[in-house]
Amino acid sequence: PFIGGNFKCNGSLDFIKSHVASIASHKIPESVDVVVAPSFVHLSTAIAANTSKCLKIAAQNVYLEGNGAWTGETSVEMLLDMGLSHVIIGHSERRRIMGETNEQSAKKAKRALDKGMTVIFCTGETLDERKANNTMEVNIAQLEALKKEIGESKKLWENVVIAYEPVWSIGTGVVATPEQAEEVHVGLRKWFAEKVCAEGAQHIRIIYGG
Repeated sequence: PFIGGNFKCNGSLDFIKSHVASIASHKIPESVDVVVAPSFVHLSTAIAANTSKCLKIAAQNVYLEGNGAWTGETSVEMLLDMGLSHVIIGHSERRRIMGETNEQSAKKAKRALDKGMTVIFCTGETLDERKANNTMEVNIAQLEALKKEIGESKKLWENVVIAYEPVWSIGTGVVATPEQAEEVHVGLRKWFAEKVCAEGAQHIRIIYGG
């Protein structure tokens, strides 16, 4: 099981400290991954407040290159240096607002996976795409870009958590029904079985976010 919380561009030092400490104080089964993703400026505070080895702190994004002259960006190496193990990649707000392409998201994921991180790889369609009956086409295209980068590597895919998050349900007050989410989950798992690994399709984690 996987439970994740993305703080996005929200919170203060006191807020992050108290909330992470509160979550960490609960007994988290070792079989469950609980992950929280504060903003970059709050990562150190979250790490310091985390007293549980079962609670993971994640970054909300990462750059597709290593250390270098990339003003305003953060490399995988920097995340690892902080002791982070998880990173969110391809969130719809990165794609829709920041103009991140499927190919860029996939390259970011490849770098993080190659360095041993767990990638929470987001997919999702807009309302117009859903109305045009292109839901699966859009979501699969986003995963196809990732497959192009990492191939059928069992080792790398084992560290991928697919987060289906329909764009039309994020921050809108409209939530996908269980049936809508399950339909996409089934379709993504079917794609994985046919295009990546039939055995692995039974184990790859596909979650809903919105």
